Amino acid sequence: MRRRPFYSLIAVFVLVIGALAATLISGRSPQLGLDLQGGASVVLQPREQVPQGVLDQAIEIIRNRVDALGVAEPEITRQGESIIVSLPGVQNRERALQVVGQTAQLLFRPVIQQLPAEPTPTSSTSSTSTTSTTVEGAPATSPTTTTVPIDLSSTTAPEDDDETKQVILPEKDSQGRVTSRYLLGPAEVKGQALSGASATVSETGSWQVAFDLTGEGTKQWNDMATKVGAGNQIAIDLDGVVRSAPRLEVTEFQGSGVITGNFSQAEAKDLALVLRYGALPVQLDRQTVQTVSASLGRDSLRAGLIAGAVGLGLVALYMLVYYRALGLVVWVGLALTGAIMYSLVTLLGRTSGLALSLAGATGIIVSVGVTVDSYVVYFERLKDEIRSGKTIRSSLDRGFSRAYRTILAADAASIIGAAVLYVLSVGSVRGFAFFLGLTTLLDLFTAYFFTRPMVMLLGRSRLFTEARWVGVARGLNAAPAVASPKVKEPV
Repeated sequence: MRRRPFYSLIAVFVLVIGALAATLISGRSPQLGLDLQGGASVVLQPREQVPQGVLDQAIEIIRNRVDALGVAEPEITRQGESIIVSLPGVQNRERALQVVGQTAQLLFRPVIQQLPAEPTPTSSTSSTSTTSTTVEGAPATSPTTTTVPIDLSSTTAPEDDDETKQVILPEKDSQGRVTSRYLLGPAEVKGQALSGASATVSETGSWQVAFDLTGEGTKQWNDMATKVGAGNQIAIDLDGVVRSAPRLEVTEFQGSGVITGNFSQAEAKDLALVLRYGALPVQLDRQTVQTVSASLGRDSLRAGLIAGAVGLGLVALYMLVYYRALGLVVWVGLALTGAIMYSLVTLLGRTSGLALSLAGATGIIVSVGVTVDSYVVYFERLKDEIRSGKTIRSSLDRGFSRAYRTILAADAASIIGAAVLYVLSVGSVRGFAFFLGLTTLLDLFTAYFFTRPMVMLLGRSRLFTEARWVGVARGLNAAPAVASPKVKEPV
């Protein structure tokens, strides 16, 4: 029984130090938000009311554009009918905001040549494409596609996707990896030609995508099919990325068509979503634009670190003066909590895109008070036990049991408040709520697995309990143990 506190402390120190060491060795650090490293933020509003699915598709398109810009850890959220885009660390803010706010564009282009995923120098423009997807129709002869010289070792940037020119665009898988590239001719049909699309199951049990055309769209599609010819491919180009490149089986469509191929259910639904919502461009207007310079972000970070360090130092000094050796327990406990928090924030930034904003840092600083309150509750409970006539040793376990119930109730209230605030709010307020809730959970962990065994070990040592200036007994206002004289029995 006496060794259990020692084993618990060893396990905690190994876990925390190991996590911190792994984080430092990896060379990673917490991902900073817009207000701590600079960048740009914009609120986009549709010109007219649109279905929620359209907004979801617009967010996905914007996310793809931002990824193409190379912005690290962007935050793209929806607030009501508005789309909020935060781009931390972006260099060319005006270009980024222009690309983000462009109207989505769906184009159908003839495939001239399929190219390797990795660009290689070549001068050939002959047609050598293969694919398993098809668009059904009535066969026709295949006319020759006119080509112009183009550098096949390059890839057209999304912002340079000109519908009137030949381009080289990539095709990506669900993980965002480039699987192929296509040399494409000028767009023959735009997304407005489609009136709808849906994922369906064919008679053979395979997934396919059925689409409907408008009256004018049917004529445009038939003209394109006749020009391109049966047996050749049509690429579905959405914002500079080829979403599919089916082969034409017919050249005449009666207001509808079917895209068949080796689709999974998810792939068929995704393609139908692209065709359905890509055909309805969402006009987005900038409502507000906020820019934060990198120097201002560094100043904010420096000021926050200084304020946090000063406040933490004053709290630590007060706890040492008031509780003596037990104040050292608070120091070590806060250091362990900080190490765990640093490792967790770094890990979540890498795996989930979590960014530490100024509001999040505020939540962490506020939570220091919650953590210190837990120590105060325990230490004051020990005082109550000692005033009732118990020794320090006998008060440790009983005092913690009673104190932990109070700590649990107080932390539960903080966690519930943080959760409600996180669900009902957006933006920086959610960051504050998330970090407040996370650090409060860590407080419950350190209180049980560190504070309790550490104080129990200190309580068993006379060096810490009876030392003249820093003894635990003085911190708890308890008199040191005194040996009682022996009573001499009468002869």
